Amino acid sequence: MPTVDAAELLLALAEDPGRSWLPAELSAKLRPTSALSDADMQRYLDHFQAAGLAAADADGRRQYRPADEALAAHVRMLAQAYKERPVTLFRVIYALRDLKIRSFADAFKLKRKWAWCRSSPFCTRLRS
Repeated sequence: MPTVDAAELLLALAEDPGRSWLPAELSAKLRPTSALSDADMQRYLDHFQAAGLAAADADGRRQYRPADEALAAHVRMLAQAYKERPVTLFRVIYALRDLKIRSFADAFKLKRKWAWCRSSPFCTRLRS
């Protein structure tokens, strides 16, 4: 789950699986606790659809429709964590996001750490 807002959006869909939602209706349901932009909402809804968690109607409405029982079980587990231990869930989501950012930044550190090697005669001989 990329963000807390995405988790809340998925849980809003899953709360009423028989209903088809317009994005504006979901936005209204999530307010005032979420400041999800229309673009982010659309991106998350598309992600849920691609992951087999939701389906889209011809008129753009979205409905929670997991492709299999395993996905439905994961969403139930997410809902339980959100209900019983929301702070822990938020920390995990943010920690995973921070880990991705740190990993990306570390790739540049590695390049910078070995930048001296480009002009070193020793490294030139190793590359030959």
